[in-house]
Amino acid sequence: MRGPHNIIRLIRTGATLERTGAMAVILGAMDAPPQVRIALRCLAWPFQWLGLKGDPGTPPAVRALTALGPAYIKFGQILSTRPDLVGDELATQMRVLQDKLPPFDMLTAKRAVQSELGQPVESLFDDFSPPIAAASIAQVHKARIRATGEDVAVKVLRPGIERAFRVDIDAFYFAASMIELLSPASRRLRPTEVIKHFEGVVLGELDLRLEASSAGEFAANTQNDAGFQLPEVKWNLSRRRVMTLAWADGVPMGDNDAIDAAGHDRVDLGNRVLQLFLSHALRDGYFHADMHQGNLKVAPNGNIIAYDFGIMGHIDEYTRRVYAEIIYGFIRRDYRRVAEVHFEAGYVPADRDIDEFSRALRAVGEPIFGMDASKISMGSLLSYLFEVTERFGMETRTELILLQRTMVVVEGVARSLNPQINIWEVAKPVVEDYIRQSLGPRAIARSLGQTLAVLARFGPRLPQLVEDAIIRQSAPPPEPPHHRKRDLVAWGAGGVALGASVAALIALLD
Repeated sequence: MRGPHNIIRLIRTGATLERTGAMAVILGAMDAPPQVRIALRCLAWPFQWLGLKGDPGTPPAVRALTALGPAYIKFGQILSTRPDLVGDELATQMRVLQDKLPPFDMLTAKRAVQSELGQPVESLFDDFSPPIAAASIAQVHKARIRATGEDVAVKVLRPGIERAFRVDIDAFYFAASMIELLSPASRRLRPTEVIKHFEGVVLGELDLRLEASSAGEFAANTQNDAGFQLPEVKWNLSRRRVMTLAWADGVPMGDNDAIDAAGHDRVDLGNRVLQLFLSHALRDGYFHADMHQGNLKVAPNGNIIAYDFGIMGHIDEYTRRVYAEIIYGFIRRDYRRVAEVHFEAGYVPADRDIDEFSRALRAVGEPIFGMDASKISMGSLLSYLFEVTERFGMETRTELILLQRTMVVVEGVARSLNPQINIWEVAKPVVEDYIRQSLGPRAIARSLGQTLAVLARFGPRLPQLVEDAIIRQSAPPPEPPHHRKRDLVAWGAGGVALGASVAALIALLD
């Protein structure tokens, strides 16, 4: 329930951050303004006795986020990929949140496997190791299938994880509603919709059948991608709380020393991980949305191995074109076109000045164009971007949240491999190829073909449906309630038809 009891949960969050020392560490690492640090610490200090102690043997930020629960651990995982925002030391400390959290006991794991798969672990596997990785939602065991002798990774959800996430999400909803109530200016950021989006993503991650399905679809899309591979799903050994994948040998992406020792080229890996993400997002509209180092390995042959498909992102074709044009405009330093795309897509209110917005974008792009990542202050850049969005009344686009969040994480992974990476130069060939494919003559012919196919299916009915819609629009007031449902159905059909015909005309003229 989203009620007052959530106040206690939020107070405990601040109190835990203060009690463990994480508040000062995180705010200091992010170079928060002094007034913000003083205000937050003054609010939290009187209640620190309510805070959770956590594990005193771990660094303050890890200690606090681990104690607060899985939703907070997710936040820490994102920060762990951004040394440019929180510093190398804090980012390194928080990488343990990716796959090195305290595991739950073997007996509980074996019981979960037996409950889900219907047989004892010993009947299914010759070997079932202690946990080799433990994250916020599940832990992984290495095993060998008794029937085939094949090595596999068995993923088992943490006990009680569903309830733990719901408690946190409930508190987040309460916080979002309070922010909207107390700060009308924040409503353009749609905090409640953001939390709703986060909830949908997380709840999908708690059903391993959906993760297995996502892995299968992702594998089909990427089977021809050079330098990239995915472990095969073992469907007969996968259920809602247990998923089994083929074992993938490789060096952890987050261990630069091991990568160097294995003879891999970190510059090439950094370029490739960024280009693969852009290719999946733009080409397929379906991408791995949790690509931190804990979910990536480097195979002995140099391939990048991705796993953990609980969070996948999807964007429609129109949004992909908008996203590509924005990136391409920055690459070409065509800030006027970037501004036009924002207005055309409705990302900026139509009553704002496009020339002024173009100049604001130039102020974003020029200082970082052509610079390697080590010379760019992402903290300052993000701060200015926020000022721009506020100044021009830009609202949060919930359909882009996952894409933007993943881009931040992937860029952080690329930076960790090669601190001198030039993001624009690496992205350029992928974006240019997509632009050619989606906006060139072939793309126009493909769009025309799709439009004609729609017209062929609905063409004979369109004239009558549109005529019915017009007649009803000019008809007298509605009939009594028992006739109203029938009319609404007809109206809906007419509206769909009219929308289809308008969309078809726009597509033909595009």
